Amino acid sequence: MRLATTLFFLASGIGLIAAGDTPDPKLQAQLKQLFPTAVAFSPKEGDTPHFTAFMNDGKGQRAPLGFAFWTTELEPLERGYDGPIKMLVGMDTKGVLTGIIVVQHHEPYGSFSIDPPEFAAQFRGKSIRDPFKVGADVDAVSRASISVTSASRAIRNSARRIARELLTPDAVK
Repeated sequence: MRLATTLFFLASGIGLIAAGDTPDPKLQAQLKQLFPTAVAFSPKEGDTPHFTAFMNDGKGQRAPLGFAFWTTELEPLERGYDGPIKMLVGMDTKGVLTGIIVVQHHEPYGSFSIDPPEFAAQFRGKSIRDPFKVGADVDAVSRASISVTSASRAIRNSARRIARELLTPDAVK
């Protein structure tokens, strides 16, 4: 779904979930963690499944603030050492990551590789144009290189896919 369609939903007031008004409070809290200033979120939508976060534009209208998406829905074949790593990723309308939340994994080394806050924190502020290479712009963790590499690749590929579908090339920084 393109940005124009999202703007249609905004103009018509259809399909918006006000902050704090969603059937799943846990998901709402996760979306709010990725977009603390958002006033509403769309339901999951599109052929490239995503949530749209909205802000007030100062003129009484809502404008897209960014998008959140599950890596496992966009990159279902990407696997860590012991299976998929389910992450919720936030990205603003310029292709810059607002954060990630590791939601579920079965990694034997997760407690010191992908679980610590430092793993997720290193992606905040990264552009989709960055390489996401472990050992270069992504910190590696000893004995957990498969999990960290897989998680980094899933974040990069899913974010780039969302950007191709929802952003214009000149908007991406």
